Amino acid sequence: MSKKSRTMYLAESAVIAALYAVLSYLSASLNLAFGAVQFRLSEALCVLPLFTPSAVPGLAVGCFISNLVSPLGIIDWVFGTLATLLAALCTRKLRDITLFSIPFFSVLMPVIFNGFIVGFELACLNEAGAFNFGFFNTALYFSSGLSVAFGETVVLAVLGIPLILLLKKSKLFGKFHR
Repeated sequence: MSKKSRTMYLAESAVIAALYAVLSYLSASLNLAFGAVQFRLSEALCVLPLFTPSAVPGLAVGCFISNLVSPLGIIDWVFGTLATLLAALCTRKLRDITLFSIPFFSVLMPVIFNGFIVGFELACLNEAGAFNFGFFNTALYFSSGLSVAFGETVVLAVLGIPLILLLKKSKLFGKFHR
């Protein structure tokens, strides 16, 4: 990778991280970003790994920055960022598998990873909101996981898929390495 390519990759990642953080803070100001059901506007950006590899670190860093204000603190920094990173990697990997010209399997990755990982995170909280693996509750895990996955599905269906179609049409990422 040339120095110019590395610089472009880093710049793209930084822009994506900044956009993710800003949209998450906007969602938080509307009380949509944290909790069992989350409608983070920034999650629509989880489709960007379909178009550019720089979205993978950009989304992870953006999620980490966003979670710095999470009421769950360091636990959300770790688990939330891990869910976003794994989802972005899998989204990128599955980008060429489509159904009706839409990469549905890729779009499902944030739903699956956030549902399982953030659902686990929420299932390990006690009544006071303290995290401990010993607090794990199976019923809460399934209900939290489904709630998180539901919010993720809504954002990706309403904003993510239209963003895919818009970016395909605009060819914004066409000149970069796919």
